[in-house]
Amino acid sequence: MPKTAINFETVRALGREFPDLEESTMYGSPALKLGKRLVACLAIHRSAEPGSLVVRTDFEQRAALIADDPETYYVTDHYVNHPTVLVRLARVQPDQLRDLLAAARRCVLTHGEERKRTRPRGSSR
Repeated sequence: MPKTAINFETVRALGREFPDLEESTMYGSPALKLGKRLVACLAIHRSAEPGSLVVRTDFEQRAALIADDPETYYVTDHYVNHPTVLVRLARVQPDQLRDLLAAARRCVLTHGEERKRTRPRGSSR
């Protein structure tokens, strides 16, 4: 039985399972965001392979994903200093993608809470 192709429509559909994620754009690319914070978007930088998705993560999780499955997960020099991982959509399974989006959402929520705690008193942002 042939595998169903995963594309950004699949990402959108999975994103709808999380009521706080919104469809948006990032540099003109379709994206999912939590408020104004990126959760995932199609990779448009020339260093990324066509058909790749940028997913928010922390650096530790990114290293683990790449070490565990370098055929699916990777990073390029352009993205190396950003808390993201590149995902080859042709290689990822829907359940993996759902888990990635859930983890990316948690990462954005956690990072937002850390920023609130470390913000100087009297600072609104």
